[in-house]
Amino acid sequence: MSRSYHLIAVVLVAAALAGIASLFSNDYYLRIVFMMCVYYLCAAGMNVLVGYAGQKSLGQAGLFAAGAYAVALLTTRTEINPWLALAVAAVVSGACGVLIALPSLRVKGPYLAMVTLAFGIVVEKLVGEWTEIFGGAQGIYGIKALTWNDQPLSSLQWVWLGIALCALTHLLLRNVMKGRFGRALLSLQADEIASSSVGVRVYRAKVIAFVVAAVTCGIAGALVAQQNQYINSDFITFHLSIFILLLVLFGGAGSQYGPLVGTVVLTLVDAALARWPSAQHFLYGFLLLFALYVMPGGVTGLFARWFRRSATAPQPQEAGKEPVRIGPDGSGELLVVQGVTKNFGGVKPAQNVSFRLQRGHIHALIGPNGAGKSTMINMLTGLIDPTEGSIKFLGQEVSGRQVHTICCMGMGRTFQNLRLFAELSVLDNVMLGRHSRMSNGFFASLLSMPGARKQEAATRARALQLLQLVDLLHLAHQPAGSLPYGLQRRVELARALATEPQLLLLDEPAAGLNPQETAELGQLLLRIGKCGVSILMVEHHMDLVMSISDHVIVLDYGIKIAEGRPAEVQANPRVVEAYLGVDEPEEALAVA
Repeated sequence: MSRSYHLIAVVLVAAALAGIASLFSNDYYLRIVFMMCVYYLCAAGMNVLVGYAGQKSLGQAGLFAAGAYAVALLTTRTEINPWLALAVAAVVSGACGVLIALPSLRVKGPYLAMVTLAFGIVVEKLVGEWTEIFGGAQGIYGIKALTWNDQPLSSLQWVWLGIALCALTHLLLRNVMKGRFGRALLSLQADEIASSSVGVRVYRAKVIAFVVAAVTCGIAGALVAQQNQYINSDFITFHLSIFILLLVLFGGAGSQYGPLVGTVVLTLVDAALARWPSAQHFLYGFLLLFALYVMPGGVTGLFARWFRRSATAPQPQEAGKEPVRIGPDGSGELLVVQGVTKNFGGVKPAQNVSFRLQRGHIHALIGPNGAGKSTMINMLTGLIDPTEGSIKFLGQEVSGRQVHTICCMGMGRTFQNLRLFAELSVLDNVMLGRHSRMSNGFFASLLSMPGARKQEAATRARALQLLQLVDLLHLAHQPAGSLPYGLQRRVELARALATEPQLLLLDEPAAGLNPQETAELGQLLLRIGKCGVSILMVEHHMDLVMSISDHVIVLDYGIKIAEGRPAEVQANPRVVEAYLGVDEPEEALAVA
């Protein structure tokens, strides 16, 4: 559905829901609908964190408390306008989200969940026991409610406000998740190393996900406090964190409508079991385990295949008719490696290695297994820092720089073991390669500004052009992980080309390919070289190396033993010895 049609549909649905709510005269039913809106706000932000970024959090109750108590303290101790207090509460919650995100660079998976759980417990104890500030179990009374025409909102007006905020939240998050930042978050969930290699700033993306979840949850907490005009520690429990996580997992994490489905179903269940708290806790625990192990795609995942439509393959004219140009023309030194050494304890996969790569050439880095070739590629791209020596790319030192920074400088790569984002389409994989070349920021994407939409269109067109270059245009909408191995190699190659590299590093690109696929790969690499991209490939297929390389470097046990044109290297006795060994009796006879 196009953006305009989706906007109209959301407005019509919100108006219809507001009209239906007007028919309710019972405040109890209006309260249930209002709580649906509150829980949807929590779940929508949590879906960004869990469903897209793959970061598990058990501390949402603490963020809910941040918003609730911020608005409570502001409106009871100052003369601030309640609407402004609501906005400030969102900012305070966002700051708490940054606080939780700080450890996320160091811990992952269950350890991250434990950190967020600790945050939630600390906040729960803080509001429960620091009675001078937060009131403890007695709570804070006299919170100023939101007003309209100088009158507090009625129950129906609270529902209208909730529906409006939910519709706005859905539209804004859809803008983000359908574009540059949504793809970046999905790449984090799949493979952080591959994500950083295409220019995604991993830590920044995680912080964005945590802040989005925190802001929406904080707004929800502030709304509850202002509607009740009262808040105490009973609202802030671990049970709330589990319930918010369950809303996402049960509805369908990573789905646009999963949080909505989970919210409607579980809020009704929560209201039905309100008289039996012990039954609530048991049911939520059961549903959480059920969602994790039996229904990992949630309710929406069960029905997704019924509504999934196969997208039409792009036509060649969509990719453009002009020849692909990736890197600049020219000559001269592109990369200078001087005296690079790497120690892993007593193991030295690189020992005082030096070489120079020329612009416009196809270079090969060869050697027996264990020679240190992949270690050298990882040092060039920033995954590993050298112990000693210098690596200069385009005249700038790259040692010690982050992976995404080196990518932005113009160095792309593929991996020895495929690191595709398997659940994403082929087109989305390649568009992710353009992440670092897009300049639209988070807020421009959030508001779907014209510049952001223009860059998205340009990125799509460039990705289609590159898919045409590698003969995969007809598979653009297929999940990357569903393709045969040889085609997955091409997807990874197209993704690396999308970073607009001047130097492309290929770590065994022909690994696992049959002879025909290897020959086709050689022709493809020659075409890529004509697009202005210099290549350094690590490869064991000597036929491929000798047929397309301009310059060959040979490593053996971390030491450079030869360098030069393919024919010269092939005839070098040290290279022959490294690959084939020496017949010791004949050598001894020759010495005698």
